[in-house]
Amino acid sequence: MLARWLAVPAVLMAFAGSGWAGECPSLLQGSLPKLRAKESIDLCQRFAGKPLVVVNTASFCGFAPQFKGLEALYQRYKDQGLELVGVPSNDFKQESKDGAETAKVCYVNYGVTFTMTEPQQVRGPDAVHLFKVLAEQSSAPKWNFYKYVVDRQGKVIANFSSLTKPDSPQLIEAVEQALASRP
Repeated sequence: MLARWLAVPAVLMAFAGSGWAGECPSLLQGSLPKLRAKESIDLCQRFAGKPLVVVNTASFCGFAPQFKGLEALYQRYKDQGLELVGVPSNDFKQESKDGAETAKVCYVNYGVTFTMTEPQQVRGPDAVHLFKVLAEQSSAPKWNFYKYVVDRQGKVIANFSSLTKPDSPQLIEAVEQALASRP
């Protein structure tokens, strides 16, 4: 019996390092469908305790070549724990209505390996929860490829317009600040 009671703290300690300890930040509550997959992404389970860059994307936007820079940013920092999630949206009328076409642009044309969701609304009253909280903490996206840098506690520490390239010194500085934040 004593061995069973001693095992409980060990199990709790094991979960503490995996992002399960404590409550999930408001930003990460809920799930989103993964692009062209039969699975959903539990945002809390996948991203809690990790620095994160969130970007609303659109396949037919003039800023779509930023996918290449976003992938380079992800590759540069993923081994340090950075996560990146792209959320396609037709809110600005530049996304395909066909998820297969969106997937082709992301995965085939630009070689994206970071997490992508099925298209979602990112502005207004029908925005998905993730973007409602991003807007509450900073501002709603003003156009496609609006970038949010989120620390390990689920707080937006910086946001950047579509004009800010993924390799800009300001964005890199914010990512490094998020990486340095404590869970």
